[in-house]
Amino acid sequence: MTQVADVTTRDKLFIGGQWVESTGSKMIDVVNPTTEEVLGRVPEGTSEDVDKAVAAAKAAFETWSQTTTEERAQHLQAIAGQLATRQEDIATTVASEVGMPLKLSRLIQAGLPMMTFSSMPGILAATEFEEKVGNSLVVKEPVGVVGAITPWNYPLHQIAAKVAPALAAGCTVVLKPSAVAPLNAFILAEAIEAAGLPPGVFNLVTGRGSVVGEAIVSHEDVDMISFTGSTRAGKRVGELASQDIKRVALELGGKSPNVILDDADLERAVSDGVAKCFLNSGQTCSALTRMIVPRARLAEAEKIAARAAETFTVGDPFKDESRLGPVVSESQREIVRGYIKKGVDEGAKLVTGGAEPPEGASGGYYVRPTVFSDVTSDMTIAQEEIFGPVLSIIPFDDEEDAVRIANDSIYGLAGGVWSGDPERAKSVARRIRTGQVEINGGAFNATAPFGGYKHSGHGRELGKFGLEEFLETKSLQL
Repeated sequence: MTQVADVTTRDKLFIGGQWVESTGSKMIDVVNPTTEEVLGRVPEGTSEDVDKAVAAAKAAFETWSQTTTEERAQHLQAIAGQLATRQEDIATTVASEVGMPLKLSRLIQAGLPMMTFSSMPGILAATEFEEKVGNSLVVKEPVGVVGAITPWNYPLHQIAAKVAPALAAGCTVVLKPSAVAPLNAFILAEAIEAAGLPPGVFNLVTGRGSVVGEAIVSHEDVDMISFTGSTRAGKRVGELASQDIKRVALELGGKSPNVILDDADLERAVSDGVAKCFLNSGQTCSALTRMIVPRARLAEAEKIAARAAETFTVGDPFKDESRLGPVVSESQREIVRGYIKKGVDEGAKLVTGGAEPPEGASGGYYVRPTVFSDVTSDMTIAQEEIFGPVLSIIPFDDEEDAVRIANDSIYGLAGGVWSGDPERAKSVARRIRTGQVEINGGAFNATAPFGGYKHSGHGRELGKFGLEEFLETKSLQL
């Protein structure tokens, strides 16, 4: 049975260490993509709310920026401890908001944020904040007030990837979570409150991107914007932030290539590639959505991919047998179905799946796990980010052709290379213009730098690289 809960109403914002009423009177409905029913409601914040949050963050910065790394580490560890006590609550909330199967939500949606906060004390201890260069003392200082704007697909993970290193650096934060999946952000705010973070160091304002998001980006007292979302929205953030010469870190879209070379274990590589494409119902910016395989083995790859795709049982994320939940909204479902239809119209070979609703899906925003083959780089499904469970298999003729196809994209976020020779795989990986490349299915590393080339953005998150984004460099000439 689908988990049924009362509507969760969060009617206050977290500003200056207090839960306060919004200056607006409207609420935003949060819809459960499995049931299509309202799951919760949050305030539709205003620019006046942003003004108050930024003022609180600016006031808190004077003291917080002067704390020792040891003091900040203690606070971050306390937040991680509070999140640890809320793991099941977080996993259930995100599974309800986004539709990720609960088993995966526990591991990813609840596990990664706690890991990010708990990793920061060690990263802080290993970071050199001062360095002697000739007659200069080069010091690293917090950039200031940070506006963090986050997406809905990995909501708390993306929040943690910004908030934890920003706080560790000595910055203060104003957070606007996605209006589609904001409830998990309130759990973090409660954890931060319980951990005793000084008032104003972290502030939460929910609302629409066109109002709250733009107010944060445009605010003269916000020193930096860290944004994750679509490339279209990222362009708007960059445009507005440029008016104040703000520092901007952008993590945007992706159309990541997965190059399977002719000496690879095809069964293993294709099966793993399908799973990497379909994770979170394909709603993953780094999803390996373009599988690039040797032309001579295309038919074999199609059979393996079809078999793997058909194991992704579509259904209620709270049922153990479900491997693929719904996409996040009705509009997202229609967008994904539209891409599937376009793939067929443009001549791609439909191997499995399709635009029709999955069998037995009478409700919920479900999409059939879909695999296309004989895809060419000029097709829409090979170039545009679909954000659904849709895989494009593209044949190549030789290694040079594979690299050319891999780089034939405006995006450059992630990728994969498979080969029986790890050194050959690494050689090809170095030629792929993306921020991350998996070698033979290498596991995601939550402390390695994450970010993209080209239209996938700039700046890096996670680990020591994420901390460095929130630091300014100053020279003291002695």
